[in-house]
Amino acid sequence: MEKFIVKGRKTLSGKVRISGSKNSAVALLPAAVMTSEMVTLENLPDITDVRTMINILENLGVSIRRRGRDTIELKPGNLTKIAPAYDLVKKMRASYYFMGSLLGRFGQAEVPIPGGCDLGPRPIDQHLKGFTALGADINIEHGMIKLSAKKLTGARIYFDVVSIGATINLMLAAAAAEGKTILENVAKEPEIVDLANFLNAMGASVKGAGTDVIRIEGVKNFNGAVHSVIPDRIEAGTFMMAAASTGGKITVEDVIPKHLEAITAKIIEIGGKVEVEPESITVEYVSPLVPSDLKTFPYPGFPTDLQPPGMVLLTAAKGLSVITENVFDGRFNHVDELKRMGARIKVEGRTALIEGGVPLSGAPVTATDLRSGAALIIAALTADGESQISAVEHVDRGYDKFEQKLIELGAEIYRTSDDGILNLHSG
Repeated sequence: MEKFIVKGRKTLSGKVRISGSKNSAVALLPAAVMTSEMVTLENLPDITDVRTMINILENLGVSIRRRGRDTIELKPGNLTKIAPAYDLVKKMRASYYFMGSLLGRFGQAEVPIPGGCDLGPRPIDQHLKGFTALGADINIEHGMIKLSAKKLTGARIYFDVVSIGATINLMLAAAAAEGKTILENVAKEPEIVDLANFLNAMGASVKGAGTDVIRIEGVKNFNGAVHSVIPDRIEAGTFMMAAASTGGKITVEDVIPKHLEAITAKIIEIGGKVEVEPESITVEYVSPLVPSDLKTFPYPGFPTDLQPPGMVLLTAAKGLSVITENVFDGRFNHVDELKRMGARIKVEGRTALIEGGVPLSGAPVTATDLRSGAALIIAALTADGESQISAVEHVDRGYDKFEQKLIELGAEIYRTSDDGILNLHSG
């Protein structure tokens, strides 16, 4: 098992280039199988989830060639399988997007119920309801979701709850259905827009992405395309909050500031200084931070993925802050780990009360999921002494060369395993 050793009381300063979006990439890769022609995806993040998705594609028969560190060419023409391998699918929840893309291309798909971070119940009933409305028959047997349709036909589908996953899956299937599909009460995240742009580049007709209603005219054939993944707003937000938490100054580059407005507004409210340029944002600690109320919501609200590092930021603000988690039931798993470091936090249902301004101290802690891992690293950078963070494979799932980027900003962090030190860098 690998661990991070982090030296505390480190101020982060400098510039960092933000990688391509994890949440876009894991939707775009399954979408690529909608065509039999070559697809080129640029600005892919080099993270475990993307590597797993590439392994799934290769297992299905897709030919893949790397062009540089962040670009791949895919040739799905030889794809014949309709069932991704269980040992790969169980590693990540986003593998369920193959339900929509394989159903759209072949009229059938067999996808194991997926894994991923443990963030509480995340049912797929809205996905299945939508597939049924398009004409698919569904059977769940021995942990396998089996979908088949002689013909997919467009329909009007209203989601009972806003779901990013269901929105993406139904966009994929509806793009190949006969006639018009109208998806209502859909997710509006930038990653949804990115997928729509990619599908349209392949010959689909998707309109309204980024609004409450998406209209799709199904097409029979999809062509090849070249597409660049949008910047990762969650990675950018993580570094922005790291700047304010550690008392530093960081410029996140190659970002889309519009996607980060909720984070920018909250950092300003807490007391950070923010300068916005067309493709970069600079966050600087200029004075003592003040407590705040933070509520997570679907986009364009404050993202649930940034709630854990947001909590770390509020531990540095003297006074009482309140976080309300409105998206996932299990998004407070990091609280007990932060309390090991001396944080004063009380959880009541979906609400966390933070008594900020109490210095943290280094401690051995464990990353319980992807975003909690990043939050614990930031907390360790602010703490007195040295911290040891276990289960860092969670961090590798979604952050591209995270420790290297932190080192370049002045962090002292290295990765170890049971066999010894794997890297040793310091700023």
